[in-house]
Amino acid sequence: MKKTILAVTLVSTIGTVGLFAKLNIKPTHRNIQTGCGLGNKVIKRPDSAVMYALQATTNGTSGNQTFGISSGTSGCKKVVFVMNDRAQEFVAANMDSLAKEMAKGQGESMDTLAELLNIKDKSTFFAALQSNYTSIYVNSKVEMSDVLDNVSASI
Repeated sequence: MKKTILAVTLVSTIGTVGLFAKLNIKPTHRNIQTGCGLGNKVIKRPDSAVMYALQATTNGTSGNQTFGISSGTSGCKKVVFVMNDRAQEFVAANMDSLAKEMAKGQGESMDTLAELLNIKDKSTFFAALQSNYTSIYVNSKVEMSDVLDNVSASI
């Protein structure tokens, strides 16, 4: 039974990858409730809770959403870096110094954040943060989680 399920999953995944590559499908509608994946391609505009549930179920079937996130296909945005507890703690403890350094485009706190996020091209990372400073630190009461979300969206 397990071999049959594994075989069906493998064939579905390979078929999905081949279909997207052959059709060169581009993202048309991104649903923030169910994420990206095959469900968003098949059910373009869900108009009821049942259709949202079907879209989410389809997105999770046979790993197509996970593959899409990892590869940047199926209407998914490729992940640039993975957030971790150390980065979250660092940003929470260094909000003020990070804000000042992002405005300048350089600094020890920014260098440490880049290390914690495993950023390879630091100069591009620093330039992106500096040019998007007002989108990252949207107001004086911005919270750590919002700063990290905005950093992620900026690069």
